[in-house]
Amino acid sequence: MELTSEQKERYARHIVLDGIGEEGQKKLLSSSVLIIGTGGLGSPAALYLAAAGVGTVGIADADEVSVSNLQRQIIHTTCDAGRAKVESAKEKMQRINPDVTVKTYRVFVTEDNIYDIIKDYDFVLDCTDNFDAKFLINDACVKAGKPFTHAGISGFKGQLMTYVPNHGACYRCVFKNPPPKDAFPSAPGVVGAVPGVIGSLQAMEAIKYLTGAGEPLTGALLTYDALTQEFRKVHVPTDGDCAACGNK
Repeated sequence: MELTSEQKERYARHIVLDGIGEEGQKKLLSSSVLIIGTGGLGSPAALYLAAAGVGTVGIADADEVSVSNLQRQIIHTTCDAGRAKVESAKEKMQRINPDVTVKTYRVFVTEDNIYDIIKDYDFVLDCTDNFDAKFLINDACVKAGKPFTHAGISGFKGQLMTYVPNHGACYRCVFKNPPPKDAFPSAPGVVGAVPGVIGSLQAMEAIKYLTGAGEPLTGALLTYDALTQEFRKVHVPTDGDCAACGNK
């Protein structure tokens, strides 16, 4: 494919980067990314992936926009209250960049549908807010051989890791099993800028993987504390007995 003059202008700041360049931009335009969850994490990730020119972006979320979402879910506005999140998000993404094809899945991701949803995508973002979904996404991506990035947030803190098939630990290697149902509050507090930071890093992980720029965050867990503005990168080994990716 050849970039049009409009695309060369739109992506000029990518094209001049040694790590991306015109070939990297072509890779983005021919790639596909699935975002599961268009809330606090999925909002900035969706905006940045659309702006970057990822050719096809899928967004999966069954919820509707509520006013209480708006403190952190920046892809939605007050006027969107009551709308399906996937439709609200699609509208903003296509306003930013008409190059991007946005596919919507207004469903909760379950064991029955996840394989059909992820099968056509090059990279997956876990932007969900509950442990059952996170373990489901991990196990399905590992089984299907799909690279993905996990993220989680609470209060002033966030975390991030990336799984690439046969390279580094998966989410279940680190966390084993979901915690008890009553271990955490059903609606924990969070400062809106924290998912903004972590969701943007998820988008960066996808861009790096698709273009080959830099190194993905594999074999490590990146943690962030907004109160101290400290990041920590912790090595996480693979677990040979992991129920998802282990030898057994």
